[in-house]
Amino acid sequence: MASTLLDGLPNEVALQCLARVPFLFHPMLQLVCRSWRASVHSGELLKIRNQIGATEELLCVLAFEPENMWQLYDPLRDKWITLPVMPSQIRNIARFGVASVSGELYVIGGGSDRVDPLTGDHDTIFASNEVWSYDPLHRVWSQRAPMLVARAMFACCALDGKIIVAGGFTNCRKSISKAEIYDPEADMWVPLPDLRQAHSSACSGLVIKGKMHVLHKGLSTVQILEDGGSHWAVEDFSWLQGPMAMVGGELYVLTNSCIMKQRGENFPDKMVSCASEFQSRIGFGMIGLGDSIYLVGGVIGPGPRNQCIKPLSDVDILNVTSDRPTWRPGSPMTHCRGSICGCALLRI
Repeated sequence: MASTLLDGLPNEVALQCLARVPFLFHPMLQLVCRSWRASVHSGELLKIRNQIGATEELLCVLAFEPENMWQLYDPLRDKWITLPVMPSQIRNIARFGVASVSGELYVIGGGSDRVDPLTGDHDTIFASNEVWSYDPLHRVWSQRAPMLVARAMFACCALDGKIIVAGGFTNCRKSISKAEIYDPEADMWVPLPDLRQAHSSACSGLVIKGKMHVLHKGLSTVQILEDGGSHWAVEDFSWLQGPMAMVGGELYVLTNSCIMKQRGENFPDKMVSCASEFQSRIGFGMIGLGDSIYLVGGVIGPGPRNQCIKPLSDVDILNVTSDRPTWRPGSPMTHCRGSICGCALLRI
């Protein structure tokens, strides 16, 4: 790094200036000079962004088309960034877990969703234990330590700087109750206590009030990781069924063509907005970002006359904190479309 990054300013102050530049413009910063390029690539810049409150939350999305290509969405500038293709040997990876810790994106397990268009044969990999991480500062994918158990369609959450996975299915499509936790600094997986219950339905994970909750599709019971990971508790919250998203610590669900605020103790469910215009849209991603819910991608059809399925790049946004929540469009994905295989938030 050169002696000074900005003429007339100490490097400590200059780094704080660079740290305030939005991530979207980092590629341009790297073109200025070698010292700026080194600064953008350094872990020090990420530390300073955290210290001065300049971090950003970006939406990460993997759609079915094109294969294994992620895009990042900047909500403040309504812009999409395309990442290098994830170098997994698994074609059209799906059914994986995705989480973000320490400023990196992690793609975990899953299997192939690829079908040979000529023969109709499906790739034999249903579940795997491979783990990939994406470093947005260096724009590179790296393979990490594999999970202890190969799995697909499992619960996956980032919690306290680590990643927890639980449940899911093996490559033989057998449901499992195994759980494990990943430390990104040590690049190591460690077993956790098994889930109390294994079910023949896909499960997902949510962090609510600092605890991981495992939900199974079609079931009212929820399994909660308690006491720092020492055991799982089972509760029956009788939550509404449907795609879910967390916004501002509150749980929202899309059910019966409505966005509902999931009830808490002694509070009834609350209707937030009608979503009837999405009735024919399937396979979309739904996630909370800032004060809004984002519906991304998916497909339209087939309809009653069996018309062709239409893959979408659309983004629809609902600010659930406004007095009168209404849907508004965001910029559509620029290179991806179709069913959403995974989405997560990346804080950088």
